[in-house]
Amino acid sequence: MQLISIKNLNKYFLQPAKMQVLTDVSFDIEKGKFIAITGKSGSGKSTLLYLLSTMDRDFEGSIRINREEMHGKSNPWLADFRNHHIGFVFQFHYLLAEFTVLRNVMLPALKLRKYSPAETEHHAMELLKLLGVADQAYKRASLLSGGQQQRIAIARALINEPLIIMGDEPTGNLDSYNSAVVFDLFKKLSAEKGQTILMVTHDEDIAARSDQTIHLVDGKVDAITNR
Repeated sequence: MQLISIKNLNKYFLQPAKMQVLTDVSFDIEKGKFIAITGKSGSGKSTLLYLLSTMDRDFEGSIRINREEMHGKSNPWLADFRNHHIGFVFQFHYLLAEFTVLRNVMLPALKLRKYSPAETEHHAMELLKLLGVADQAYKRASLLSGGQQQRIAIARALINEPLIIMGDEPTGNLDSYNSAVVFDLFKKLSAEKGQTILMVTHDEDIAARSDQTIHLVDGKVDAITNR
């Protein structure tokens, strides 16, 4: 099933002077695939991910996600779509240090109010078990190691059962061991739970083990490699 379809996507930055950062970008992504977006710094990787995340409405062309066109939609509509369908994992975990691990994972679901607090807590604990950190559930997030914190961030991204998980250099602050652990978790989620993973990365090993690599050069798609 085709989950994301990008057609003739163009993006400009207007300050300090008008500059085109993405040029005529087109590609399709199937549901349940692990996609790596690669390229040198300044190639447009993070800009592309930001557009696909629906947090930037200013673009030309078409972005269709789950058969819905994103171009021209209002901010409230896009915010609701994000909350239901997209989970985010960043280079920095952005956990709330004063809250427990369990509370951090529950927060997006409590905001969405799709399930009761008790159901949300149960689901959060199941995710922590899946990611191997259930024993940390009642600790404050600030007391965990960097690798553990990033696993918590993944659990938080999964709590609303999104169609897509988007990662902007999610292993960028981790050592090689924890990078491998996080990557293997993403692969497991893709293979076993049908999650579609879209990850910006500089890590060549991660890119080489993904299902598909979209390589950008100077804001254009230079190559798409399927495995």
